[in-house]
Amino acid sequence: MIERYTLPEMGNLWTETYKLTTWLQVEIAVCEAQAELGYIPSQAVEEIKAKANFDPKRVLEIEAEVRHDVIAFLTNVNEYVGDAGRYIHLGLTSSDVLDTALGLQLVASLDLISQHLEELIQVIRLKAREHRYTVMTGRSHGIHAEPMTFGFKLAGWLAEVLRHQERLKVLRETIAVGKISGAVGTYANIEPRVEAIACEKLGLKPDTASTQVISRDRHADYVQQLALVAASIERFAVEIRNLQRTDVLEVEEFFAKGQKGSSAMPHKRNPIRSERLTGMARLVRSHAGAALENVALWHERDISHSSVERVILPDACILTHFMLVEITALVKNLLVYPENMARNLNCYGGVVFSQKVLLALIDKGMKREEAYAIVQESAHTAWNKPEGDFHALITQNPRVTQNLSPAEIEACFDPQQHLRHLDQVYQRLGI
Repeated sequence: MIERYTLPEMGNLWTETYKLTTWLQVEIAVCEAQAELGYIPSQAVEEIKAKANFDPKRVLEIEAEVRHDVIAFLTNVNEYVGDAGRYIHLGLTSSDVLDTALGLQLVASLDLISQHLEELIQVIRLKAREHRYTVMTGRSHGIHAEPMTFGFKLAGWLAEVLRHQERLKVLRETIAVGKISGAVGTYANIEPRVEAIACEKLGLKPDTASTQVISRDRHADYVQQLALVAASIERFAVEIRNLQRTDVLEVEEFFAKGQKGSSAMPHKRNPIRSERLTGMARLVRSHAGAALENVALWHERDISHSSVERVILPDACILTHFMLVEITALVKNLLVYPENMARNLNCYGGVVFSQKVLLALIDKGMKREEAYAIVQESAHTAWNKPEGDFHALITQNPRVTQNLSPAEIEACFDPQQHLRHLDQVYQRLGI
């Protein structure tokens, strides 16, 4: 497990206390901006900053009566501040605070997710480097195809995660926005300059053209990007699950001393982490659909999105973060079995080398259809038989030996021919 954090734990970013803290940050930033422009006394702002506080339990007590979360929060803050509190929330609407503060939460969550994505990148890169020449069979449709390396499989994972890293950099720019523009977003009771100054203090940019809320296409983009990360993690997890099957057993999740796989069958070593990740990815993807439905609000604002976001935003962030921690530990400690990879590669006498034999015969002048029929017949004769030996059938086939020398036949069964260009891919990825 990754223990090192430079940011608060993801769960802490979605507590009620953290949320109210961001609300207070927004209110104070607006007060500071108002004071800089001469709209409210600087002394009052200093008093607000010195005294402003809140009690989450007290906020809930007030909300139970007024049925409005922001009013309840402001009422509680003013209980601490006193007379200077009259300068808090001047010209604002609730969504100015809610959406700008939500931007702070989403940025902090994204920074933590990006931190752990970088951890995953490094772990995959190291594992790919370790196994860049570990030969295994590639598969299509779940069936043996042609030789490759386990490092090359991991190179594909690395390229995919690096694309996510670039997407999240763009996403941070998309979501790091605030709005301090008042009811319906027209700045009727507050100046755009206040918004610009307050957002800069908060590390955000003003939304280009908000309504009473920040348009939810930004938030839909956010959840969709997390769903993409989760989908990739699921792809890696499904691959591990397939390669861990007893009849394949080319890789295996680390199995700790004292761990047990089944209450009934003592022999079981199950890919439980990979299965857990597969299930979690389904949840994150489902949240992406809900986020898309949040885009279509009535006119300048309704609150149909609010109840949805209270569930999907923390859930998507927490799940994605947890999935990244889990897949990083899984890949780092993954058990790899090169001897089983070699065994499977040579199954049925190396039928995975059939295309090399086909191409060699064509190169000697044989028609493709004729060469294909010869190679396929030998491959299918060897297929799925305990004594099946494609290599032997090829070397004993007169139509093959009339065209290919023993050395040329052996060259067709050399897996290194399949790997000679892989270094170019590794170089692109720094493996």
